[in-house]
Amino acid sequence: MKRIKKHTLFELRDFLILWSTQSISQLGSSITGFALTLWLYEETGSSLGTAVLTICSYAPYVLMSIFAGALTDRFNKKRTMLVCDVFAAVCTMTVFVLFRTDRLRVWHLYVLNAVSGLMNTVQQPASEVAMTLIVPEAYYQKTSGLRSLSRSLISVFNPLLAAALYSFTGMDGVIAVDIGSFIVAFAALLFWVKIPERKNGKNTGVPFLAKEGILFLRENPLIMALILFMSGVNLTASAFDAVLPGYVLPNPKGGAAVLGIVTSCSGAAMVVGSLAASVLPKPKNRIRVIYLTMLFSLGSENFLLAFSREPILWCLGQVVGWVLVPIMDANLDVVFRTAIPVELQGRVYACRNTLQFFTIPIGLFLGGFMVDRICEPLLSVYGDLPILKALFGAGKGSGAALMMLILGVSGSLLCIITGRKLEKCQYYKKGAETLRL
Repeated sequence: MKRIKKHTLFELRDFLILWSTQSISQLGSSITGFALTLWLYEETGSSLGTAVLTICSYAPYVLMSIFAGALTDRFNKKRTMLVCDVFAAVCTMTVFVLFRTDRLRVWHLYVLNAVSGLMNTVQQPASEVAMTLIVPEAYYQKTSGLRSLSRSLISVFNPLLAAALYSFTGMDGVIAVDIGSFIVAFAALLFWVKIPERKNGKNTGVPFLAKEGILFLRENPLIMALILFMSGVNLTASAFDAVLPGYVLPNPKGGAAVLGIVTSCSGAAMVVGSLAASVLPKPKNRIRVIYLTMLFSLGSENFLLAFSREPILWCLGQVVGWVLVPIMDANLDVVFRTAIPVELQGRVYACRNTLQFFTIPIGLFLGGFMVDRICEPLLSVYGDLPILKALFGAGKGSGAALMMLILGVSGSLLCIITGRKLEKCQYYKKGAETLRL
């Protein structure tokens, strides 16, 4: 047994170093992002204004991902990741300088988030391919579970650490932690992680490589159907992210500290789900697991938050809404890594980023817009009606509760309507062969 464990650790050495240090860096970046959201809400008091901050990060995914993936397949993965990390760190330092000189404005954050998002657009497919190159196929599900675990832990500690640091040390302490985490991840990747490179044949141009990613998706309806399904899930989930601050912060029982606790509960639930994903055996039907877990998540959390007025119930909603997400994510990750040849993964993942994530900025905008311009004004006029007051409460935040109900209905319908269709296309092409998952 000890010999097996040592062999496993040896095979996963590069993965464990890269995964752990990159997770530390992601935690630092997330802390800064959450603190800036608090600062921005203090400045604007608008759900839409805080949503635009995240929209600026995701917009490059929509505009540049396909070409970024083609670049990833052409260039050295390690070098690409290092360069992108440096640019992201420069953006963070720029925020620090502007804040210290009392020149930080809302539009500065939008521009810097867009630049940082562009770097992530290039880095993300490079990181995905790097993980495939350094992880043996037998460990795909276990490593996917570990990656979900780190994302979950970040979700737990990010809002708590951000709220604490922002309250006691201000933006100075927040950015110091972010820069420190960047140094750890950068040094580990530069000196201790070896990422093998695979030759991609002819040195063709970026447009041709991008076209190859699109052609692969056209020839593999299973992968395309999963991507489109997840784009609908992301639309609903991102709208929820935009609504949540406008739901919790103005509530008499809410506030910044409560928002941090409620957000952390989703991360705590994902820790449990990630541990489960790491040890569960291979399911008989991965596709069924993917859409049923999403049906449970979208059909429980939104309804519970829409009709509850107590922070303990908000926390419960986050737990039931997020506990199965890592299991879905691990199965989705295995499907992609199994069906997509490694030499095509950079460009295919990039196409996936465009198609799967383009709904995130749309959802963030719609969520903030619906709360600020439709739901809150509507309930400010008709909120005294007994049935509306009983369902959604009164005062600012009741419109956000109404929006939660809308998201619960739309998310459930999405999973019910598309779930069975997904099960009918469980075939993918691998070379000249057509295989079933």
